[in-house]
This record gives sequence, structure tokens and C-alpha cells, in this order.
Amino acid sequence: MDYLLTILVDGVVYASWLFIVALGLTLVFGVLRILNIAHGSFYALGAYAAASAVALSNGLGLPPALSLLAMLIASIAVAIAVAPFLERVVLRLFYGRDEVLILLVTYAVFLMLEDITKLIWGVTPYYVFEPRGLFGNVEVGSLFYVGYDLMLIVLAVVCGLAVWFGLNRTIIGKVVLAVIHNREISAAMGVNVARVYVLAFFIGVLLAALAGAYTAPLISVQPGISVSVIILSFAVVIIGGLGSIPGAAIGALIVGIARAAAVYELPEAEIFIVYLVMATVLVFRPEGLFQRAQVRKI
Repeated sequence: MDYLLTILVDGVVYASWLFIVALGLTLVFGVLRILNIAHGSFYALGAYAAASAVALSNGLGLPPALSLLAMLIASIAVAIAVAPFLERVVLRLFYGRDEVLILLVTYAVFLMLEDITKLIWGVTPYYVFEPRGLFGNVEVGSLFYVGYDLMLIVLAVVCGLAVWFGLNRTIIGKVVLAVIHNREISAAMGVNVARVYVLAFFIGVLLAALAGAYTAPLISVQPGISVSVIILSFAVVIIGGLGSIPGAAIGALIVGIARAAAVYELPEAEIFIVYLVMATVLVFRPEGLFQRAQVRKI
């Protein structure tokens, strides 16, 4: 029983931060209709910015609990600095053009952000261990888990509910949904589609940076972390269905639990099992678990 509980809890913890990243990716695709390869770089920027913010907070002698606030501020700062510029100056030039071209553009942005990250923070790994000790240990059954890890589950639930509520229970959310369903009619009805694009892209970047910031205490923040994150987040949204928030949640849980089971049973297949699950879903549901097949003009 403890063995199964360990796999379940580890899988859900892993799925929590992965869901936050995938949530931003699927939101951007739903509104802007672009597959953003650079999304993993936003995660890395959030992790690096959080590491710097926590170091600054400790250097100023502030209470350790404020490091959590510093990480939040750092992720917001990343979104403010990156999102409006990229959407208005770069991506806007390629809307309505071939999907492959936009994919290549976001890949180019990814490569540039990777180098910019190295120029700012160097190649030396950063370790942000202080926030992980704030919540102590929590007993789950006969096992003990780091409280910070379980806090990530709460953060993922809060992010998911906030995005769902914002889209379905607010006027701005209704406007965003209208643009998702039909941007041409929305524009004809007077909706400022360009502003909706900026807002959606900003939220997407914020979610990626937020996930990076709050997983920084769990990892070694170093060059290359964006690559694995974007691959895993793409697997999540493909399994769940591009543009589907429930799909992102279920996809993250499937990937997280499958990976946790592989770590305990077959460690050498930790990454392979994720691709196996994705391939299996694509065979039977090419559009994903929570996405309906759509008619496409030829």
C-alpha cells in the first residue's frame, strides 16, 4: 500500500508543476493558434529570476517566508519584461501565415533566449534550497514528504481554478473565449483582438515563469532545463488535447504518474514511458483525450 501511495504522491507532485507549464502553453495555443517552442525558455527565465530574487532577499536579511513572495514577484517581472515585447514585435508579424513558419520563429526565439540566459546568469548552476524548508515535513500515511512539494499541488490547483474562473466567469474571459471560437466575428463585433492576444500571451508566459520560479528549489537551475520542460509540456498538451484546460490537467497527471511508476519499476525507461503513453493516445485519439475532431478545409 505504501508503495502505491508513494508512486501516486510522487506522480501528482511532478504533475503539479508540469500542469502549470502546460496550462500556459495550451492557453496560448487556444487563443493565438501557435505552438510556442520558446515556452520552455520562459520556464527557465522564471527559475533563474527566482534564484536571483531569493538570493537578494537573503542578502537583505529579510524573513525566509518572504522568499516565496520574492519568487512570485520574479515570475511577474519575467512576464512583464518578455511577453509584450515578443508578442507585439515578433509574433504579430507572422499571424495568419504558415504554421511551420511560426514554429520556426518560436524556435529561433527559444535559441536566442537560451543564449541571453547564459549571458545574464552564466553557466554555473544555481541552488535555491531555502524556500523548500519553510513547510517542514508532512506525514502521508506512514510516509513523510517535504511540505513544499505538496504545496506545489495546491499552487497547481489554484492556477487551474484561476484560469478556469477567469475564462468562464468574467467578462474579459468571455471575450477571450469569443476570440478562441471565432476571431473574425469577434473583430467584426468590435473586440480588440490584438489586445486579447497580448493578454493571453502574457498569462501564458506568467504561468511558465511561475512554474519555473516555484520548482527552482527542487532542481539545479542551469542551462538546458528549458529543453526537457518544453518536451514534457508538449507531451501533456498532446495527450490532453491542444487548447483544453481539463486535458492539460489529465495529461499532466498521466505523465506524472507514468513517470513515477517508471522511476520505481524501470528507471532506465523514465523518459521512454512518457513518449509511449503519448504515442498510444495518438494512435487511438489523434486529437487528444479532451479535444473533438474538427472539420478542416482542404
